[in-house]
Amino acid sequence: MGTLTQLTAAQRQLVTELLRLSPVLTEVGSRFAAAGHELHLVGGSVRDALLGRGGDDLDLTTDARPEQILALVADRPTWTTGIEFGTVGVQYGAHRLEITTYRADRYDRVSRKPDVVYGDSLAADLARRDFTMNAMAFSVQDDSFTDPYGGLPDLLARRLRTPGTAEDSFADDPLRMLRAARFVSQLGVVPAPDVLAAISGMAGQLARISAERVQAELTKLMLGADPRTALELMVDCGLAASVLPELPALRLEIDEHHQHKDVYTHSLTVLEQAIALEGPGGPDLILRLAALLHDIGKPATRRYESQGRVSFHHHEVVGMRMVRDRLRALRFPADVVRDVAQLTFLHLRFHGYGRGEWTDSAVRRYVVDAGPLLDRLHLLVRSDCTTRNERRARVLSATYDALEERIAALKQREDLDAVRPDLDGNEIMRLLGLEPGRLVGQAWAHLKAARLERGPLTREEAEAELRRWSAEHIPPPT
Repeated sequence: MGTLTQLTAAQRQLVTELLRLSPVLTEVGSRFAAAGHELHLVGGSVRDALLGRGGDDLDLTTDARPEQILALVADRPTWTTGIEFGTVGVQYGAHRLEITTYRADRYDRVSRKPDVVYGDSLAADLARRDFTMNAMAFSVQDDSFTDPYGGLPDLLARRLRTPGTAEDSFADDPLRMLRAARFVSQLGVVPAPDVLAAISGMAGQLARISAERVQAELTKLMLGADPRTALELMVDCGLAASVLPELPALRLEIDEHHQHKDVYTHSLTVLEQAIALEGPGGPDLILRLAALLHDIGKPATRRYESQGRVSFHHHEVVGMRMVRDRLRALRFPADVVRDVAQLTFLHLRFHGYGRGEWTDSAVRRYVVDAGPLLDRLHLLVRSDCTTRNERRARVLSATYDALEERIAALKQREDLDAVRPDLDGNEIMRLLGLEPGRLVGQAWAHLKAARLERGPLTREEAEAELRRWSAEHIPPPT
């Protein structure tokens, strides 16, 4: 790699990252140069290198056409899933390269995808990119840094701008509006006034975009460093109305404890507190979605009570259904939908714990109903305490500490992670002389309920319980 003059701190970081990548970039750059083709590191790879967030997935652009790219890397593992867009994937050791032919796409501004048109210049390729910070390029052949739209100054100032007018950029691809919010969460950038104005005026066009693409951007946003600020931007600019309409709906709902101006603010605070409690495993999409959406059932269950109070009875049940419907509509994976809905359903259960009046049976049910979500439920419940009353907050925390201690004590005596009846289906059929069918399932469920209520039973106790149930529910043979 050559030397850049008048280096800024960001450019020095870029050089450091490029030196790390030098062997692979030099090798692939030499191949393209020998064939008479340009090759540039571009887009997010340059941006992240400048920010010190470099990785092993690299984006490059070239004047070579896809078939020429394939010929130049024929001795390397490749994939062509993006070849219709001019992209060839190449594996270089630990590095995954995506090499894309210069593009000069045309958009009809009606359909969801552009007509792919190959370009002949780097400048034209950069002009079609979403934001200036993604419209920078670094030649891996002569070390030239190309920044025609001021992406580096914008990046250093954490300013989000578009290469051309924001209206034209978002009309070409409305998903860029949601991507702007994602970059707010991930990178801490602040959209320029014209970008905010364009989003506010064009937010409805996001409906042109497939649910799968929207979900991918929303997931990245939620896993970013500051999803709250990004979500507030979405609500204020109207994007949330197309993506998560339940979120702006919360702004009008007064929390029954009156500790917040509205449930919207409360939900964002719960999200922040849940993020603060996340462990070393990194961002937890399921916990974050549950923290954000746990109260979305409140608008539908709002009731005005005496003395000016407001109640939201059973909002956890309604919220569970709403979460399930919304996440399915956004094409989230089935396990994410299931887990976020279940956490929404369970988030209020603890408030029946009182001062420890729960029986061991109630504690067992809490653990069993949470199942593998128990640790997340602990974090969600603790995050859901946003009272400004310090004494009340301490009492709630201490009460939950006590519940967790009881759970730990029970787990020492019993296997709460795998609570099952003390007799299995085969034993039930043998003892009662039943064939497989509905009655076996009912007997199994009864024994599981007895196990939860009384704890582990001896075999004699379990058989006696089964026979008592059988006497009440299975008619004697005629």
